[in-house]
Amino acid sequence: MRASAISELHPQPSADETTLIELGYKQEFHREFTPLEVFGVAFSFIGVVPSIVSVLFYAMPNGGPFAMVWGWTIACPFIMCIGLAMAELASAAPTSGGLYYWTYSLASPRCRNLLSWIVGYSNTIEIITGVASVNWACAIQITAAIRIASSDQTYATTNKQLYGIYTALVLSNAILVSFGTKVLARLQRLYMLVNVCLCFIIIIALPIATPPEYRNSASFALGEFTNLAGWPSGFAFILSLMAPLYTIGGYDASVHMSEEASNAATAIPWAIINSIVVSAILGWGINVSLAFCMGTDVGGILSSPIGQPMAQILYSSLGQRAALALWCLIISAEYIVASNSLLVGSRQTFAFARDGALPFSRYLYRINRYTGTPVNTVWFEAICILAIGLLAFVSTEAINAVFTIAVTASYVAFITPIATRFAFKNDFKPGPFHLGKFSFPVALIAVLWMVFMIIVFFFPATPQTTTQQMNYTVVVLGGFMFLAISWYYCPVYGGVHWFNGPISNLTPAIKDENRDEDSMSGKKEQRNADLSVLGV
Repeated sequence: MRASAISELHPQPSADETTLIELGYKQEFHREFTPLEVFGVAFSFIGVVPSIVSVLFYAMPNGGPFAMVWGWTIACPFIMCIGLAMAELASAAPTSGGLYYWTYSLASPRCRNLLSWIVGYSNTIEIITGVASVNWACAIQITAAIRIASSDQTYATTNKQLYGIYTALVLSNAILVSFGTKVLARLQRLYMLVNVCLCFIIIIALPIATPPEYRNSASFALGEFTNLAGWPSGFAFILSLMAPLYTIGGYDASVHMSEEASNAATAIPWAIINSIVVSAILGWGINVSLAFCMGTDVGGILSSPIGQPMAQILYSSLGQRAALALWCLIISAEYIVASNSLLVGSRQTFAFARDGALPFSRYLYRINRYTGTPVNTVWFEAICILAIGLLAFVSTEAINAVFTIAVTASYVAFITPIATRFAFKNDFKPGPFHLGKFSFPVALIAVLWMVFMIIVFFFPATPQTTTQQMNYTVVVLGGFMFLAISWYYCPVYGGVHWFNGPISNLTPAIKDENRDEDSMSGKKEQRNADLSVLGV
């Protein structure tokens, strides 16, 4: 009788809400994202064409067309291993906290607080620097459009002008991402359409329009290794892998939308996998198309007055007007990547603040009553991104470091939960998506690959380098992590004294209601058993 009365007063939660309650959280967002739109978040976050445009300068001097085509081919299977390992975890515990929540659930009680703290901050740094890198690339692409439109292509910009454009982009991103969940969900369909059309234009239209003098033979496009960086050819090729690793680097985006997605335990893992597969295929097609249509003067493309290798290739193949039109579409797609990056980042920051780990958590853990979204975290991230942009006034290498930081910080965040699942004894129970006996070998390959590439990305672009030209990735990332760990161990006020991992925000009413409903109580106990740690 009591259970019946409660059911009338409090409608039964959906399956997604039930799962979230089992994980210790109440439903605070509106679940407006369909499985297709969750995929759209990850796919548009990756942004195949604009991301390739942003990092083509990594591949071209470190192998030319050979690195563009075969580097992509080699990197994608390893990226898929990372995605598969992450998809299993996302299916088992679909929450916006994602990576740090999984780490805490699967690690030993002796170290899980610290590991969860490190992963949470690595993930936060990854996303914030990722948004910064995308907006900086977009600012550079806007200046490249001005050069394409000018008669002599000699338009020059100062760092102050670039930072001004960058600031305008970041602020407009923040305004857009502050909208309601339903609006943001429906926008994903438009974003997907723009990105897919852009991919096919380059794959199909570019080879058709390219003049004969710029068309390359198969032996050049698929076999010409051009080393302009100065490293030994083998190591130069490894450095070129930064291009595919950065491009297909946003597949964890859907994880942080878990609490706004319907059928999250299934939709999130498949969004991760499908975004990698689709991006890998389309990206390879784009690189092949570029390799056949770029001409043979790789050095000339890199030193072009336009300032962007991709823009020069389009200009040579399509002419000024068509190249400018297509370049404007690329800028639009880059802006979409930036907006979705900020969207995803705001959800991860909200989850981390919900568990009290960030400065000003009491202000960041708030849902705006008008939009139903975490507007405070959106603007908190925007301020951090504007601060990171000031690195441009240090040196070009310093601001370029945010590109590699986005990859290395993400790998620190990815490695830890994947490794803790197998490094510690626990009773992990997979969700609807699982790999069975292939779980461990896939996870092992993923972890070894990420460790190796983190080390590689600390190297400078050329072997002969100055203080100004050094790779600042290790400095900036190390500085961020040093501050995070120092705060954790800070006497009296540090996280070691108060951070206890994910904190349940369920109200007593919700707990009592689910206790009265026996099935929920049983599921809660089962979930706790699934993720409980039995010891090292």
